[in-house]
Amino acid sequence: MEPEPILETRELVAGYVPEVDILHGVDVVVRRGEMVTLVGPNGAGKSTLVKAVVGLLPPRAGRVLLRGNDVTGERPHKIIAMGVGYVPQRENVFPSMTVEENVELGLIARRGDGAVRAHDVFELFPQLARLRRRPAGTLSGGERQMLAMARTLIGQPEVVLLDEPSAGLSPIFVDAVFAKIAEISAAGTTILMVEQSARRALAMSHRGYVLDVGRNRFTGTGAELLHDPKVVDLYLGGTRRIDSDA
Repeated sequence: MEPEPILETRELVAGYVPEVDILHGVDVVVRRGEMVTLVGPNGAGKSTLVKAVVGLLPPRAGRVLLRGNDVTGERPHKIIAMGVGYVPQRENVFPSMTVEENVELGLIARRGDGAVRAHDVFELFPQLARLRRRPAGTLSGGERQMLAMARTLIGQPEVVLLDEPSAGLSPIFVDAVFAKIAEISAAGTTILMVEQSARRALAMSHRGYVLDVGRNRFTGTGAELLHDPKVVDLYLGGTRRIDSDA
């Protein structure tokens, strides 16, 4: 028996400009404990879907379900309080605050003992523990991405939404970020991820969705999508060889 869905979108329609839709009825299911990745070309609607789920962009039609409850159009702070964590691609830290202060902001939506959780988070991100007194604005792009994830995880979310976590990072930090995501997933956290490094993301995902022009095009396990000739030719660079650094 498959795990129960924790997050679903049903026939989701959304856009930024009046009468111009980016999403045209997208269906996504994320089951408890899964890592699910959204891939597709630029402009496919991947980040738009994540923003609609977390309440940053009110859907025009369709539904967003969290643990079977309709949360369509709820405000972001309410959705986060319901157990959804969100790590945006840009402007994901407060640069004038220290690393430790940034992490502590995640306690606003926490459940449980905050002091213990802060200790646990710094154990999960030891490189941040060494930088805890430094202003976040002095960190590298990879360190900022780690900090954004740490701040989200301290709130103990049931599902984490990651929007392009490797975007703009050096190869070393791309490796570090993906390793950390795999570690978080292995610990049981449910993840919905938008990622430009499609091959690498699908290789570590339980399942994936390929979006194109705001519509579902393909879905399957990560391995199935990596070896589907149509997916490879249209969206993964036209070669069926799976490179570890792709």
